[in-house]
Amino acid sequence: MVPPVPAERICLTLAAFSVLLSGKKGPGMLRRLYDWTIGLAQSPYAMWGLALVAFLESSVFPIPPDILMIPMIIAMPRKAFLIAGVALVSSVAGGMLGYYIGWGLFESIGRPVLEFYGKDAYFDEFAVRYNEWGAWMVLMAGVTPFPYKVITILSGSTGLNFGVFMISSIIARGLRFFVVAGLLWKFGEPIRDFIEKRLGLMFVLLVVLLLAGFYVVKFI
Repeated sequence: MVPPVPAERICLTLAAFSVLLSGKKGPGMLRRLYDWTIGLAQSPYAMWGLALVAFLESSVFPIPPDILMIPMIIAMPRKAFLIAGVALVSSVAGGMLGYYIGWGLFESIGRPVLEFYGKDAYFDEFAVRYNEWGAWMVLMAGVTPFPYKVITILSGSTGLNFGVFMISSIIARGLRFFVVAGLLWKFGEPIRDFIEKRLGLMFVLLVVLLLAGFYVVKFI
């Protein structure tokens, strides 16, 4: 088990992460990153590109691997589940990096930012609550449009049990990527609009229902 980390690390890490991803990036840079990611789908190195994007998206990269997965699977439906598997393994490995950023690099990356904003002493209670619901938080971020990278870093910052983090990550990321792969394998291009515009909402509703069921069983 990873030893517990002081709770004030939470805010510092999130603030540093926010600065890293949004403080110096305008719409133009994000658009270029998006176009670059889409361009990888037509590259002979698309599978390696997917692995790279899925790995980095779990800790620092702002574009989700689904953007690359969808055109790859439409172009190569027979490799749909291989593509999903590459995304899963790479994303979970990247989640480990995010966890390490939160756990091991907090002092040098996060603390100075939160101290600057005077927000380094308010999160003890939050840390306790987060660890109580940590598995659900990882599951939520792993399958919904909520940035998974935020939860990987936050999990390391709060000292969430590493085994719980890994199991939840594998389940969540596997569900997300293999559902996308299965839909595209079965229905092809016609299902693309649903995946891009509505599947995220379906996953959100699923998580809400699961959380509601868990709450009812535990507290009522």
